[in-house]
Amino acid sequence: MANLSTRVLGKVFKNPIIPAAGPNVGSGTLIAKAAEGGAGGLLAKTISTRAAQVPHPNMVRFGKDNLLNTELWSELPPQEWFEREYDIAIAAARKHQLPLIASIGYDADDLVELGPKLEQKGIELIEFSIHYVDAQRLTSTASSLRNAVSIPIIAKLSPHAGDLGEIARLLDPYVDGFACINSFGPTLLIDIEKIQSPLGSQYGYGWISGPAVKPLALRSVFEVARETEKPVIGVGGVTRGEDVIEFFMAGASLVGVCTAAVLNGPGIYGKIASETDRWLDAHGYQDIAEIKGLYLEKYRNGQRVVTEIVQTARVDETRCKACSLCEKVCQYDALHAPSKQIAHVDVNACVSCGLCVSVCPFGALALRPR
Repeated sequence: MANLSTRVLGKVFKNPIIPAAGPNVGSGTLIAKAAEGGAGGLLAKTISTRAAQVPHPNMVRFGKDNLLNTELWSELPPQEWFEREYDIAIAAARKHQLPLIASIGYDADDLVELGPKLEQKGIELIEFSIHYVDAQRLTSTASSLRNAVSIPIIAKLSPHAGDLGEIARLLDPYVDGFACINSFGPTLLIDIEKIQSPLGSQYGYGWISGPAVKPLALRSVFEVARETEKPVIGVGGVTRGEDVIEFFMAGASLVGVCTAAVLNGPGIYGKIASETDRWLDAHGYQDIAEIKGLYLEKYRNGQRVVTEIVQTARVDETRCKACSLCEKVCQYDALHAPSKQIAHVDVNACVSCGLCVSVCPFGALALRPR
C-alpha cells in the first residue's frame, strides 16, 4: 500500500480526499458521516453572518455525475453553527484524528466577525470564499481576515475571477493556501415537457459542479500552483482515484469532493482514497508525494506547439476489437473499420487530431511518427 497521508499547513491528513463545502457537509452530523466514510480531513459548509435564503428546489442532477444548483452558503444561522454544529464536527474530527477546516464568506466585515469566533472555538484552519473579481477588493478582504486571526487561512477562488495566477500572486502575502474552484455559472436547464426550469431561482439559473468542470478546475490549480509555493486544494469534478492523481500532478496538495458525495453518499471519500492507493501501487509509487507536481514541472514553461503534421494514428491489431468507433468519429475519412474487421489508417488522410486515440475503449490507437 502506498502512503496517502499528507501534511498541509502543519496538519496531517490521513489521505488527500476531503469534503468540499456544500450540502454534503451542511451540518455537524453530515461532517461526522464524512469522517466515517473515509475522508482524510474534514471541512464544514460555508457560513456567513446571516443564514442564506436558499431557493427551492435548488439541486438537479444532469448527465451521469453532474449537478446544477442554486445552493448558497449555509441556510443555518451562524449561532446554530457555533452553539451546536461545530461541536459535533469538532468531536468527529477528534474521534477520527482528522483536521477540520471551517469555511466562511463573503465580504471583509463578515470575515472579520466570524474569523476570530472560529479561532476561539478551536478551529485551526479557515477557508474563505469571496465573490469579488476586483483585485483591490480581493486583497483588502484577504488582508482583513489575515489581521483578524492567527491561524492559517485558505482563499477559495472563483473560476470567474479572471487570471487566477495573477490573483494568487496578489493574495500570496496574506494567505497560507488556496482552493480552486467554486462551481461555475450561471447556467440554465429547461424541462421541455413542462417548459420550466427544474430550479427555483428567479430565472431558473444554476451553477454547474461535477465532472463537467474538472478540466476548468485542473487548469485553475495548475495556474495557481505555477505562481505560489503554498498548498493548493483542487476542487471540481473529483469522482474517482484517477482524478486525484490528475490534480496532484497539476500541483494540488489535497482534493475536495462535493458533488460525488451528494450523489453517492459519504462512503465515496474512502472509495476514492482506495482507488488512489491502487493506482499508485499499480504504477510503482510508494507515496502520493512522489506524483505531486509531475505535470506542473513538465509544463511550467509550456511546450513547443507543433502545427505541422508529423504524426499519424496507428492501430495495435492485438488490441483492436473491430468495434468501428474510431471510424465513426474520424472527421477526415482516415480510419476505416468495416464491420467485424480490424481498423486501418489512411496515413495520407490522417491529420493527427488525436480524437480516435481518446475514443478507443481498448487502447488500440496511438499517435506515432509518420
